[in-house]
Amino acid sequence: MNQALLSKISRMVCSVLAGFFLVSCTSLSGTLRRINPKEMTFAPIVFQPPKADKVTLSNGMTVYLLEDHELPLIQLQATIRTGSIYEPADKIGLASITGSVMRSGGNRSHASEDLDEILDQIAAQLSVGIGRDSGSASLDTLKKDFDLGLQLFVETLRFPAFEAEKLTIAKNRALESIRRRNDQPSGIATREFFKQLYGEDNPYARERTIETIHAITRADLADFHQRYFAPNNMILGVTGDFEKAEMIAKLEKAFEGWAPTKIDLPAVAPVKERMNGAVYKISKSIPQTQVRIGHLGIKQANPDFFALSVMNDILGSGGLTSRLFQDVRTRQGLAYSVGSAFQPGKLERGFFLAYGATRAEKSLQAIHSMIRQIAIIREAEVTDEELSRAKEAFLNSFIFSFSSPAQIVGRQVSLAYYGLPEDFLEQYRDNVEKVTKADILRVAKKYLHPDRLIMMIVGDESLFDKPLTDLGKVEEIVLKP
Repeated sequence: MNQALLSKISRMVCSVLAGFFLVSCTSLSGTLRRINPKEMTFAPIVFQPPKADKVTLSNGMTVYLLEDHELPLIQLQATIRTGSIYEPADKIGLASITGSVMRSGGNRSHASEDLDEILDQIAAQLSVGIGRDSGSASLDTLKKDFDLGLQLFVETLRFPAFEAEKLTIAKNRALESIRRRNDQPSGIATREFFKQLYGEDNPYARERTIETIHAITRADLADFHQRYFAPNNMILGVTGDFEKAEMIAKLEKAFEGWAPTKIDLPAVAPVKERMNGAVYKISKSIPQTQVRIGHLGIKQANPDFFALSVMNDILGSGGLTSRLFQDVRTRQGLAYSVGSAFQPGKLERGFFLAYGATRAEKSLQAIHSMIRQIAIIREAEVTDEELSRAKEAFLNSFIFSFSSPAQIVGRQVSLAYYGLPEDFLEQYRDNVEKVTKADILRVAKKYLHPDRLIMMIVGDESLFDKPLTDLGKVEEIVLKP
């Protein structure tokens, strides 16, 4: 690009900026030349997510409402206190199938095909699902179609039909998933790791089988729904283009006649912590070895959650800059993927997990390197640069979790559901910023236990650089076909 063109572009940019700031171009140019970017200061960012209004309907349902008039859309999000942790041991898979067929199997007023057609006509989305420790239902619709959408939403929650054909389809999908679950080495490693971590028969790790799926009947779905779906056992979040008073009146009318019910949640067996480490192998003829290493963690209510989150970012969850990535992949070239997670639990303790996938002939070298990094972060303080980078990344990602009103309400509903303090989000940023290098060293020593590591290795040991016994006594797990 010639000098004349560069000069012309410079004058154009200066003219635009000068017009914006209502000063002359000459004055602006002089001011810009005197500014040293390194000396510029900015006021601290104040992050204050808006709060939804909380009301309780006459039937006991808790509702969070946040108006957003930018687009003519309305979204409902229901969280139901249920989950697979409450399903009977001989019918594992019942919860997820109940949630699936609640949506796919129609309701009292609309056959499944009719329901799908109506939703397509009004471009609305209606979903229901049940996970490990909670259920969910959602509706996304245009404001002009909200009344109809709300009617369909309530009918699906209250009066699911559980059509026999849709139940058969859901069970067949579950059976096919079971038949294929030993195809993916990464899935095998993760699944079998959690079985050893929590206990094979514990609701947090047990797995559905062909027998438990075959045992599930339509009556089981109806009973599971009857047991847990009640207005006083759910929290509803509402966001979008509405007026609060009018919305409350619509909800009261739509849910009219749905009486609160006494809910008896079954006792869930507590997790027993393993005080000794163990090494497990699963033989599979594959060129890459899958590695899972870890132990039990904490609940999210633990006050050390913030320091542990920053520590884990530095250790393995911080992507390219994390210690595990820098050492195991960048410096040694041992792993295709490597990282860590310190996931807090909501109702039960969560977990710490280091994971990786490495070429078979370097398996033991990679595993020893991962274990070494877990030990090193317990021995000395992290650097100022590591701490600063981790905090910045953590806080930036946190803010992007509130990019929409639905996300904001979803967070508030989650806090209420799991019994966390109402000001948890407001204190989040301050608590992360307060984390020091001494805090990280303290929590690393307290919550990382190299002597209790459960190691799950899936691969072809005949190709390994050293025998697995180099890690200690090895127990082989034979997968069920």
